[in-house]
Amino acid sequence: MADLSRRNFLKTTGVVAASLGTLSVAHAQTAERKWDEAHDVIVIGSGFAGLAAAIEAKKAGADVVILEKMPTPGGNSIINGGILTATGCPQQKLHKIEDSIDLLEKDILVAGNYMNDPKKVRLIAEAALPNYEWTVKELGVEWLPDAIGQEGGHSVPRYVTTKNGSGSGIVTKELEKIKELGVPLRTRTYVAHIIRGPEGVEGVEVREGYRFPDANSGKQKFIKANKGVVLCYGGFSADVPYRTIQDPKLTADLDTTNQPGATSELWRDTSAIGCLQAQNDWIQCGPWGNPREKGMGIGWQYNQTAAAEYGLWANSKGKRFVNELANRKVRADAIMVEQANGNKCYAIANEPNVKALKAQRPGFLEKMLERKIVEKYDTIEALCKAVGIDEAQLKKEIAEFNEYVKAKKDPKWGRYINNDQVPMVEGPWYVGELQPKVHHCMGGLITDVDTHVLDVRTDKPIPGLYAAGESVGAVHGAVRLGSVAILDCLVNGRIAGQKAAKGQ
Repeated sequence: MADLSRRNFLKTTGVVAASLGTLSVAHAQTAERKWDEAHDVIVIGSGFAGLAAAIEAKKAGADVVILEKMPTPGGNSIINGGILTATGCPQQKLHKIEDSIDLLEKDILVAGNYMNDPKKVRLIAEAALPNYEWTVKELGVEWLPDAIGQEGGHSVPRYVTTKNGSGSGIVTKELEKIKELGVPLRTRTYVAHIIRGPEGVEGVEVREGYRFPDANSGKQKFIKANKGVVLCYGGFSADVPYRTIQDPKLTADLDTTNQPGATSELWRDTSAIGCLQAQNDWIQCGPWGNPREKGMGIGWQYNQTAAAEYGLWANSKGKRFVNELANRKVRADAIMVEQANGNKCYAIANEPNVKALKAQRPGFLEKMLERKIVEKYDTIEALCKAVGIDEAQLKKEIAEFNEYVKAKKDPKWGRYINNDQVPMVEGPWYVGELQPKVHHCMGGLITDVDTHVLDVRTDKPIPGLYAAGESVGAVHGAVRLGSVAILDCLVNGRIAGQKAAKGQ
């Protein structure tokens, strides 16, 4: 009897063992599987990248379905800040900002500590202007026509902002496009496993009617992919157990900007079926978070768009402690060091220097004041007394900084001085507290420039498997520059959809 059982086992798993080595047999046994339905292309995730992939796959003639585990579409993208790197755009030209593809490429590589795949970086840098034009002409996204901003780590201002001040300004247009194209989007459809057979990825096992976060909820179903599966499942910043495995410092004490569904199930599952991954422990904290609100919130927009770009950041001793426009890791680490030394950190700006925020995010500052996320004071003396900042030292720092603004050069911190910035003299004055929050996963699946996911043993593409967006590593390296995520997601999402539709 033992021999018979052993023969049956070898018979059913031999071909799998030859093809997949020591990978999970449960994921690979597909020879006798009964599929409940089939589509040419299955897209997992409904954020920027997934929707872009679905649009392109459908336009290429494929039968496409989008699977989203949460009750509503959009993921982190729909609560994203809505800022897009757009080198060469009309807004840059309006403000006479000199920029180039080469400079954008260099900034991404430098911030990434050259841990990026240079081919991928060049690809998205070259696509910055065509991608912006695609969002306007193909999707009808509305961007502020005269506003251009600068995130930390960028050499010059180069991001455009959606009119509604949110990533929803892009996602809703993508959703309208997939509806127009007739692409079904199924919410509450949890992908339990990606099914890989001897010849590549064949489909997925899902739970329809899933209720987050119960992995056993819903009804089991198997969906076949005739041409390919596109992985756009995002990051895991909301998954405390998994993120602390990768980086033990990111405990539950740190809030996250991400929506609750940013968890690790498919990061684990792709590992189990032999997908090559790297740099998963490089997890970015957004330095501009505000502790007076949960999640992404809106306070970051004052801390970044007003104070980092036009004002200054200071600790409770009244001292500037970092280049306010350094990359996110540099700034987040600096805040954490200050906190470890018993200091709080604050973003400070005066009335003339909040003009850009008011122009880019109409009504947002008023909301922050109403919710007491940001405080407003008539004088710098009143601000210091109320918040607990050393008044004499802060006045000294402001006076020194004002000289840098006049000279358009900051020799102390190397800070870029915006062309529109003016010395901080007249009140009223605004202040918001700074608190890093877990924000973005730089690591992930390793793909080639055509978005094929690579095999962990051979470094060769896994047939039928593509990926784009935050699920993919080696694009941003050690640090992702703000406003480059949407660029990455849309450009590579579109490529993935085109390739999957053709089965290439």
